[in-house]
Amino acid sequence: MIATCVLALALVVASSAVLALVRGPQRTDGAGAGDTATSARRWVNTWSAMPQLTEPGNMPPAPFTGDRAVLVDTTLRQTVRVTTGGDRVRLRFSNAFGGSALPLTAVTVALPLGGQAGVGAIEPGTSRTVTFSGREATTVPVGAQVVSDPLDFTLQPGANLTVTAYLAEGHASLALTSHPGSRTTSYLRHGDHTEDTDLPGATPTNHWYLLSDVEVLSRPATTAVAVLGDSLTDGRGSTTNGNNRWPDQLFDRLQEKPGTRHIAVVNQAAGGNRVLNDGLGPNALARLDRDILAHSAVEQLIVFEGINDLGTAEATPAAQQRVTADLIAAYEQIVVRAHAQGIHVYGATLLPFDGNTPYDDAAGHREAARQAVNTWIRTSGRFDAVLDFDRAVRDPENPSRLLPTLHDGDWLHLNPEGYRVLAEAVPSRLLQRR
Repeated sequence: MIATCVLALALVVASSAVLALVRGPQRTDGAGAGDTATSARRWVNTWSAMPQLTEPGNMPPAPFTGDRAVLVDTTLRQTVRVTTGGDRVRLRFSNAFGGSALPLTAVTVALPLGGQAGVGAIEPGTSRTVTFSGREATTVPVGAQVVSDPLDFTLQPGANLTVTAYLAEGHASLALTSHPGSRTTSYLRHGDHTEDTDLPGATPTNHWYLLSDVEVLSRPATTAVAVLGDSLTDGRGSTTNGNNRWPDQLFDRLQEKPGTRHIAVVNQAAGGNRVLNDGLGPNALARLDRDILAHSAVEQLIVFEGINDLGTAEATPAAQQRVTADLIAAYEQIVVRAHAQGIHVYGATLLPFDGNTPYDDAAGHREAARQAVNTWIRTSGRFDAVLDFDRAVRDPENPSRLLPTLHDGDWLHLNPEGYRVLAEAVPSRLLQRR
């Protein structure tokens, strides 16, 4: 009889274990078990900045960078423009390239004064405390990131958000994670001012530090399109605090039509980035998992990168033929890895750079390589669709050059009007959910 009871108990326990495996892990988004409206929603990445190691010239300005540590007893206030909106928000802080653990003493979110980007003041009464596993302070290990607790905080699509962090101890290393090409003004001030409505006397700097992502809890139909790119996507030539990079302007277009208002745009680009080799940030193949595949609700990917690979390879026929073949192989790898996650991949053709110093070469070897790469992008059939950015911005009278009215003076990077043309070259119907 005892043996029979033991056997029955064992079967109950085993059945419970199997049931738990079938059900999967319990929710961790803060929704209650009976909250059907919340449980039907999902987290969507609505803003992102590619983490990279901060170069010496982009470190926090004096006196916020010392001999062995940075941001000691410092409040850092930053604004970011989200894409899709929601009524619950959570943040991600990255220590991907930090040389020591990153202790965050306090973090708040608020709406910036007047809803503007790059301002140091916030709207009174909008500040909310951010917590991490129920605590106001957290420490991000070396190489890791930390995700905050969900916070009830309503963000409208395209709104600017202020994130303020205080580091009492600072970061005990000069190896700091940041996104230098913010094109947005941040503010630094000694002491804990996370709850202050303004930061008079604060030191401005046009870089983002530590913050890597903002997510919102949204309806199931909401998706994200991510962009893998370099300075042309990071927005060199755009307006500081203007949010007029081409992904920003693409989002604005998507908001105009009901069929595409559900799409978030995730900009994962950095100036100088390359597909094949490290430079300013890890190469695109190395960062694909972290910057694209691991992001919430990404269902589509635009690949617009490779110009720096051509421009930094030696201007000889052999070197350019080699980098062309390697780029094509790399694009194929990106497509295969993204498809494995159910992500559609769109290839964007590379823009002209005739007249640019140092990329243009008199013999035209790099231009020949660009043409070969673009021909493959257009005709190989490996991408799910092709975005012909080259055709959109080149000079019809001189196709190896950009239209003079669209670049920022260096014959490589675009101005806000040029970025508008790129945004217009992405068919909105392509991004509608399948």
